[in-house]
Amino acid sequence: MTQTAINYEGVEQRPVDDFAEKAYLDYAMYVILDRALPHIGDGLKPVQRRIIYAMSELGLRASAKHKKSARTVGDVLGKFHPHGDAACYEAMVLMAQDFSFRYPLIDGQGNWGSIDDPKSFAAMRYTEARLSKFAQLLLEEVGQGTVDWVPNFDGTLKEPAVLPAQVPHVLLNGTSGIAVGMATDIPPHNLREVVAACTALLEKPNLSVAELMEYLPGPDYPTGAEVVTPKDQLLKLYETGQGSLRQRARWHVEEGTRVVIDALPFQTAAAKVLEQIAEQMRAKKLPMVTDLRDESDAEAPVRLVIELRSRRVDVEAVMDHLFATTDLERSYRVNLNVIGLDGRPQVKPLDRLLKEWLRFRTETVRRRLQHRLEKVRDRLHVLDGLLIAFLNIDEVIRIIREEDEPKAALMQAFGLTEVQAEAILELRLRHLARLEEMKIRTEQAELAAERDRLEKTLGSERRLKTLVRKELEQAAETYGDARRSPLVERAPARALSAEQLLPSEPVTVVLSEKGWIRAAKGHDVDGVQMSYKAGDGFLAQAAGTTRQTVLLLDSTGRIYSLPVHGLPSARGHGEPVTSRINLPEGAEVVGLALVSPEDCLLLAGTGNQGFVARAGELISRTKNGKAALTLTAGSRPLPPVKLDPNEDWVAVASSEPRLLLFPAIQLPQLARGKGVKLMQLDKDAQVNAVGRWRPGQKLTLDTGDYAKTLTGTALEKAQKARGKRGEPLPRTLKAVCWLRPEG
Repeated sequence: MTQTAINYEGVEQRPVDDFAEKAYLDYAMYVILDRALPHIGDGLKPVQRRIIYAMSELGLRASAKHKKSARTVGDVLGKFHPHGDAACYEAMVLMAQDFSFRYPLIDGQGNWGSIDDPKSFAAMRYTEARLSKFAQLLLEEVGQGTVDWVPNFDGTLKEPAVLPAQVPHVLLNGTSGIAVGMATDIPPHNLREVVAACTALLEKPNLSVAELMEYLPGPDYPTGAEVVTPKDQLLKLYETGQGSLRQRARWHVEEGTRVVIDALPFQTAAAKVLEQIAEQMRAKKLPMVTDLRDESDAEAPVRLVIELRSRRVDVEAVMDHLFATTDLERSYRVNLNVIGLDGRPQVKPLDRLLKEWLRFRTETVRRRLQHRLEKVRDRLHVLDGLLIAFLNIDEVIRIIREEDEPKAALMQAFGLTEVQAEAILELRLRHLARLEEMKIRTEQAELAAERDRLEKTLGSERRLKTLVRKELEQAAETYGDARRSPLVERAPARALSAEQLLPSEPVTVVLSEKGWIRAAKGHDVDGVQMSYKAGDGFLAQAAGTTRQTVLLLDSTGRIYSLPVHGLPSARGHGEPVTSRINLPEGAEVVGLALVSPEDCLLLAGTGNQGFVARAGELISRTKNGKAALTLTAGSRPLPPVKLDPNEDWVAVASSEPRLLLFPAIQLPQLARGKGVKLMQLDKDAQVNAVGRWRPGQKLTLDTGDYAKTLTGTALEKAQKARGKRGEPLPRTLKAVCWLRPEG
């Protein structure tokens, strides 16, 4: 079987890579220019522009009756935008939602979605729509020679390339879109502020971005939540055209325990926020919250209520946690990427964007005035011819009655142009009245004055700039409103720690001699009276709250940390601490304290050395703990003592026995180390116990078998500087174990 040779004559042949590259670039440019990015002139994407224009062609102005949305979508698809009806209708819905657009362009009737679920809108066969009053700022000058007209997709109709926006709509409603290799994210702004910036720029074209921000301080979202981005970050954003900003829900407190959220960040659903908070409640991560409900209605579109457990709850801390862990605070990317007047997409800083729009607006006004001037001149030309006809009415009538070619005859007889002769021939008989001449002269005078004004304005850049400014100010006066989103600088939200999220309940931690630990509710707990395993007994106890941390000091001077809320209950004997920490071989726990990070501890050893340490520097999350107290040869650590170094005094009892009292401020604050000498000791003497005390209090010295309380003169004599010899004590107090302040 023979094969027929294929003839490629007349067929274009190109390498596959060249063809693929061109096809992809064509597609990319189409997506960038005709789908995803807005034009700087009217701030609209093509589908939005076509919807607005199609509705105006249907007569759906703000004063007209609403018409079925399906009719509008059908016109848009059939005449200008041959794409999917669902996507077209969704774009239409977005322009009608007052929680999506700062200044809605469409006035809708029916279900157009809600702030809780923007996509819950009804089908287009049910809803009705017309243009909003604000949309007139985009359409009012369409028929006044201000726009370039381009063929529609099949070449049968013309559509405007860009609408003649009278205000910088590109900033007012903002937009977002993803193209090929680029994206745009423009936040909405306030009309009055944008116009104020434009008018300032008209007066002083060299204003910096920082100076423009005095008029346009930041975005203004339709939902009214706070913009909490610092001013310096907003400045950088506007100077570069790129960045991010944060928006936070607005809230207030009612009746002391009820937090009411009345404004959510842009594009945030209340149902999602409630679910996020409820999830934390189910996981028992919000014990301070007792109830959660949505009380939103027609009068209050957003009203989320969070019931707190009591008035003692730190509301600011709770809300800060919710801002950090839910959509009550959100970040938004900003990318001022628009198609410029040169037809190219570019990220523009605020000053360049406004200047370029002002050039667009100035040229639009110039074209409008020039179009009107041509109309006025044409009408004056016609009126000149009509006046000639009225002054020679009899001859005109004769020519029309007798001549076979009256137009040519009129032009020859009176020196008229073809346009003037045509206008005379189209006159109706009723316009031949005597008063008609007066009307013509009056109209001539009015049009001549208007012509002079137009020529003066077009001939003067200053007059043209003044006209642009006045029209901007008039638009802001008519359609502007107050700012909705307050600009409030706030620190970034921080989530509460696991300890902070726990209920703050009183607790007493008890440690046994064998190293078994447990926690009992309340502070009225006597560890000595509790039951212990055979051969075990009471060693130490400390009172605090469930939010605090237990610090354990071992016989080598290392400190270990345990969360209080994770300790076993005191109903049993507890658990050995060795199951939670790694003690060195032969070491044992000698004392404990319940602390918060800001607390201070007195660490000392029997070798007569000690210092004050901040608890936050001692807390460790590892089982091996931290080295804290360096011990001298032959000494052992004493139980740690929690104190206030600015208010408390240090009580030191030695084996001589002696007692010394000195202000705690005389001790150095260290993260770890040996410290300094506490008191003057005789040879072979050691420190038996340390404690805290304040002037005016009593002090009990306890040996375990015997206790004595000192007051008055005995304590006054013991008050000396650090490092001095203490006041002698009775021999019965030679083995003091604890020093307890009372009163």
